Amino acid sequence: MAATFEEIMSDLKNRIFRPVYFLAGEEPYYIDLITDYIEDKVLPEAEKSFNQIVLYADDTNIASIIDVARRFPMMASHQVVIIKEAQSLKRIEDLAIYLEKPLASTILVFSYKYKTLDKRTKLFKTLESHAVYFESPRLRDYQIPGWIDRYLMKKGIKTDPSASAMLTEYLGTDLHKIANELDKLIITLPAGKPVITTELIEKNIGISKDYNNFELQKSIGEKNIMKSNMIVRYFADNPKDNPMTLTVASLFGFFSKLLQYHYLTDKSKNNVAAALKVNPFFVKDYESAAVKYNVAKTVQIISLLRTYDMRSKGFGDAGTEPGELLRELVYRILHI
Repeated sequence: MAATFEEIMSDLKNRIFRPVYFLAGEEPYYIDLITDYIEDKVLPEAEKSFNQIVLYADDTNIASIIDVARRFPMMASHQVVIIKEAQSLKRIEDLAIYLEKPLASTILVFSYKYKTLDKRTKLFKTLESHAVYFESPRLRDYQIPGWIDRYLMKKGIKTDPSASAMLTEYLGTDLHKIANELDKLIITLPAGKPVITTELIEKNIGISKDYNNFELQKSIGEKNIMKSNMIVRYFADNPKDNPMTLTVASLFGFFSKLLQYHYLTDKSKNNVAAALKVNPFFVKDYESAAVKYNVAKTVQIISLLRTYDMRSKGFGDAGTEPGELLRELVYRILHI
């Protein structure tokens, strides 16, 4: 059966175990959380030496896994068999033989990361009917601020919308990395002030609250020439921390959403937020930018961004320094 992360974790914590867990998907974060919980919590320490086996796909095969899974536990109610890096297993479709009649006393876990099964196969259909199948899709960049907010909310901590956006720009979509940085920030929170702010991020992670891609797109959206130039100068002086390809990608995302905004018939705050997949707090940035850049200008800017993205990667350019390329690009956007 297909199951959610919350359903699986609830059952595990209530000691309701299934014979087979097949954990797949491009986002490894939740796969690792479930696998680690089973590895750490299901068996007491005294039973693990005889009844817990961790195998790596490169060192085993399906026939050996089935053989181990069919053994009975020693002086315990269950044995746990965990297959890590299961995406490397050859002839994985042969697992269907075991799935049709799994041993109830074995908890067999497959950590199948960075990919999914073909849903047309017999193996997938057998998993759906005879095992717990969990699929963890990679989150899109627009989903990350909300994920950060929920992660912190569960710990009783709030975050400024600007702080969530800044972290998303800097950390990308790697949930392991994001959770790790958030946990570090939580430790640094002043007593009695459970709020993650841009100032806290700047102090403890090293992201400048004034000089980052989020602030650049905001200043360009406002046609604030002085601030935009200050940020570009900072980026040019710190190229390793501010690669041009990421800056161009950030601006491309902003102006692509701005083009969507122009064509919306319903420009109410909630509808814009839903259509552009942004926090309602940031709708005002698109409202402001739409006044400065009409449809024609927005289309021109998107074309410019494509051109400079290619140039930054060495196509059609004689080796202009990234900082100089970025100055040229931002100047042309601001004066279009």
